[in-house]
Amino acid sequence: MLESGIHPSLRTSLHNCNVFSLWGQYRGVMNYTPRNVFDLGAFVGDLTVEEDASSDEISLEGLEQELQECKNDDVVANILSKGITLRDHTKGVENNLRQVELDSIQDYIKESDNLVSLHDQIRDCDSILSQMETLLSGFQISRFSRKIYGYGFETEESQGAESKLAKFVEDIIVPPRMVDIIVDGELCLMYLNFIHVNEEYLRTLEILSKKLKFVEVDPLVFEFIVQKLHALRKPKTNIQILQQSVLLKYKYVISFLMEHGKEIYTEVRGAYIDTMNKEIDQPALIPHIAEASSQKYPYEVLFRSLHKLLMDTATSEYLFCDDFFGEESIFYEIFTGPLAVVDEHFNSILPNCYDAIGLMLMIRIIHQHQVNISLWPRFKMVFDLHLSSLRNANVKTLWEDDVHPHYVMRRYAEFTASLIHLNVEYGDGQLELNLKWLRMAVDDLLIKLAKTFPKPKLQIVFLINNYDMTISVLKEAGPEGGKIQMHFEELLKSNTALFVEELLLEHFSDLIKFVKTRASEDPNSSSEKPITVAEVETIVKDFASRWKAAIELMHKDVITSFSNFLCGMEILRAALTQLLLYYTRLSDCIKRIVGGSVLNKDLVSISSIMYEIRKYSRTF
Repeated sequence: MLESGIHPSLRTSLHNCNVFSLWGQYRGVMNYTPRNVFDLGAFVGDLTVEEDASSDEISLEGLEQELQECKNDDVVANILSKGITLRDHTKGVENNLRQVELDSIQDYIKESDNLVSLHDQIRDCDSILSQMETLLSGFQISRFSRKIYGYGFETEESQGAESKLAKFVEDIIVPPRMVDIIVDGELCLMYLNFIHVNEEYLRTLEILSKKLKFVEVDPLVFEFIVQKLHALRKPKTNIQILQQSVLLKYKYVISFLMEHGKEIYTEVRGAYIDTMNKEIDQPALIPHIAEASSQKYPYEVLFRSLHKLLMDTATSEYLFCDDFFGEESIFYEIFTGPLAVVDEHFNSILPNCYDAIGLMLMIRIIHQHQVNISLWPRFKMVFDLHLSSLRNANVKTLWEDDVHPHYVMRRYAEFTASLIHLNVEYGDGQLELNLKWLRMAVDDLLIKLAKTFPKPKLQIVFLINNYDMTISVLKEAGPEGGKIQMHFEELLKSNTALFVEELLLEHFSDLIKFVKTRASEDPNSSSEKPITVAEVETIVKDFASRWKAAIELMHKDVITSFSNFLCGMEILRAALTQLLLYYTRLSDCIKRIVGGSVLNKDLVSISSIMYEIRKYSRTF
């Protein structure tokens, strides 16, 4: 009867759920949960009902007894008292379950985004856990393999080291039992109750005393640290890398020694200072490279290398001492010796140094390193010696009867160019003033040397060669020549004009004198002596007969006179241009003379002269 009244859909659900548990769920859905009510589902247990009562898989044994025991249940009694059939009640339960299912679906739809996110998170966690499982499994296998490998290849040496280490640990370790005896044992009771110390406490103190003595006198820690320090003394060792990568690992050992082994710490500290005091013996330049190339270095290069090494070492050493030893005073003790050596060396070199350029280079090096060393007084003294040597120079001794650049002037040009270049980024007014005085002194000396030549033309050539050379050196040093370069350019320009006049007068003196004195006059004026054809005929015919040959002589003269070929060609071009101007003025003057047309056959055309000028321009 119970079986036939069950709705098919409900009967299907009953395959997997207890009918009385379903009652309990129904009561929950209907928000009806009476207190102190007998739970039929929990009491009956896993009861299932199938369509086929005769099935081998279903046993109804004991069902009647269970129903009898549950008939007094208030919920069951309430349902039966209303006269509702089981079929109707089942439909009601089914409808309620369907509504619960629909509500659950709506709730799922509302929370779908969160559920998708939760699903992704669970999936990611699962992936991470899987990777961790793989990694840990591999680590465990690797560790196990290394352990087996180590056991398989353990040598007698490693066994000996292990035994020594075990003995060392045994000698220094304080077992918990020993601590308990000393701290909580009879010693405390002795002070409180005035009783005697027992034998166990005395034996413990004796063992502790031996351990303390072992730690105090054991040389292992000291030898270990000193051995690391000795590595700093090896040639070609990069001290900074060794400090950072090796020694700093053991800085706790230093802290431990400071607190528990003051004597050993003092010895370690002294060993480090002694080692680092000899840093200074290593040159900044790499010796074997310098020897292999047979290179020699000026003092300022060695000075720069020394200071670069000193600055880098001091900076690194200060930080290391503060980190490793925890105190700054050791830094000053380390560098007392090196600084004394540097000072002694510098004080022995400086009084014998007369290289002003080298001194200025060292001044710039010191300025970049921000170290205050009194190099300026020495530089000023050496510079004044140069200045004095120019002012007091013996001209007769220096004169060489040669119009090419003088060696004193070349030295001056190179010296000045170097100092100007070193002053570009600093704008030192004192140095500029000193260079001005030096330039005035060399100007005076150069004029004195030029006057020793017998001819004015040679004097001018000598000055032009020296001015041109000075300008070239200043330009090679960079575009920082400034006022000094401009000064020599003006001198070169003025002396070039003088040489052109001297050169033209040498070959065309009559032409130039006439043009300068008579060509500007009006031939038809009422002057006492008007210009006549006869007066200019000689000049015209003379020029026409030898002007090309004269230009060739001028060319050879320039080639042999000026050491700078380009400068000589510029001077020749300027001379030919000036010659053209003179001859043009002569031609214009002849056109104004009465009867001057008779000289046209002897006049050289302006185009012919310009052609020769262009020919030399193309050639050179």
